[in-house]
Amino acid sequence: MPKLTIQPSGKVADVAPGTNLLAAITGAGETLKCTCGGNGGCEASHLFVSEGRKSLTKAQKPEHEKLDSLVGVSSKSRLACVAAIGEEDVTVEILSFV
Repeated sequence: MPKLTIQPSGKVADVAPGTNLLAAITGAGETLKCTCGGNGGCEASHLFVSEGRKSLTKAQKPEHEKLDSLVGVSSKSRLACVAAIGEEDVTVEILSFV
């Protein structure tokens, strides 16, 4: 089972493959808001994926479009409500400026 490491807290959780990052993060006891109901329509779940990006589901056009409209986006950016974990460990950074 892949492990999710959440920064800056350092929490680590075992996560079933196919679980979206938002569910995994909140299931580990962290707070991450999502105001779009999990459809990638808001910036509230924007985070950076430091390690394991290739393990996540591919970003689809609506996620790319939303990320393109945000300030502070990098090549590590994903929306936690739509990105799901694959078979490998993932490390994310919850952003303080969102």
